[in-house]
Amino acid sequence: MTPRVYSPVAPQGEYAAPVADGPVDAALTIPGSKSLTNRELILAALAEAPSRLISPLQSDDSRRMVEGLKALGVVVEEVEGESPFGPDLLVHPATPFTGGATVDCGQAGTVMRFLAPLAGLAQGDVLVTAHESALHRPMAEMIRAMRDLGVDIDDGGHWSLPFTVKGHGRIRGGEIAIDASASSQFVSGLLLAAPRFDVGLHLRHTGDRLPSIPHIDMTVEALARRGVHVERPAAGEWIVPASPLRAKDIAIEPDLSNAAPFLAAAMVTGGSVTIAGWPPHSTQPGAQLADILQLMGGRVSRRGGALTVAAGRGIHGLDLDLSAVSELTPTLVGLAVFADSPTTFHGIAHIRGHETDRIAALAENVKAIGGEATELPDGIRIIPPAVTGKALTGGVWGAYHDHRMATTGALIGLRVPGVVIDDIGTTAKTLPQFTQLWDQMLGR
Repeated sequence: MTPRVYSPVAPQGEYAAPVADGPVDAALTIPGSKSLTNRELILAALAEAPSRLISPLQSDDSRRMVEGLKALGVVVEEVEGESPFGPDLLVHPATPFTGGATVDCGQAGTVMRFLAPLAGLAQGDVLVTAHESALHRPMAEMIRAMRDLGVDIDDGGHWSLPFTVKGHGRIRGGEIAIDASASSQFVSGLLLAAPRFDVGLHLRHTGDRLPSIPHIDMTVEALARRGVHVERPAAGEWIVPASPLRAKDIAIEPDLSNAAPFLAAAMVTGGSVTIAGWPPHSTQPGAQLADILQLMGGRVSRRGGALTVAAGRGIHGLDLDLSAVSELTPTLVGLAVFADSPTTFHGIAHIRGHETDRIAALAENVKAIGGEATELPDGIRIIPPAVTGKALTGGVWGAYHDHRMATTGALIGLRVPGVVIDDIGTTAKTLPQFTQLWDQMLGR
């Protein structure tokens, strides 16, 4: 049998979400994790010798990271691998990084938060900018932290993108305190670069809350694989020694959060979906899907390195703190509109600062198709048709420049005829093959 090969180009414009003809029954392979790919690209660029990333994600976010590293003098080669989604990447580190460059982060939060410290290690000026739709994303705490570490930054007094890092080839490092309440990526970006600081880094988080802790665990684990031991003397505190980074060939796990709408589709349609290559242990937030989907009524099983979600006896509403796994919120809202009781998700105030204000966008979209949704200060509440007695209707589902908003519209469209996502091209950010995989799931 000829292996399936997926195009890396996402369709553009409006997308009429297909309605499922019946229960789905599918087994799928999902491309590599964006979070892991971009962390490993950074670490490979800082390492002592070349590293190979096996089955990395090929998407807009990862492309922005690669192009940003190339602007700093890193050589990234595409080499033939076994993934149907694209080539492996061979990364040749640069020492020192070169200045006189512009890094365009697009909409990628990982690129703006992870590459900014590397720009401080460059010889010369580096302009860090982004797509106009992402210039609002929080960066003040990263700018403040880098200045505390001795990095010279010209931001025009705005504490936001765009800004110019005036690199001197080194960063002093030392002890700093930051408030990472708006994004755990501030912590990860500093930890990733810290082994190359003159005296390492002692970082303390001072805010009331710290979102997406699994992503910080992912960063610490990635550093450990390259021989850097991060001490954690207390909650919200990390010590990274100045240390060489080992070159290493790294196989990238499937993106478990990108698997979420497919697994949720099993419950929405009354069917079953299996995702191949599900890791037995993972720091990805999506690893918690197995537990969350069970709470919402799904039947979850593992066999032969795959995870299967099958529909149970309905979808159940619940009250859940999603602070550790906030990127799953859009998909879980897509499930909640079909639940047998109200659902409240909280602990997610920080997702107002993502590609869009995700809480506001989800509420508006649900209301636009006849549902009932209420914004909360740190979350959202969904009252499903099973409670209100009002049927959902078709209509335009706004993507709001947000890949997860687009996939949620497709999920709801499996049971609600006439849902049209206004820009399916936003899925290129982390999953350009989304519509191909969606059609495969539906047997098309």
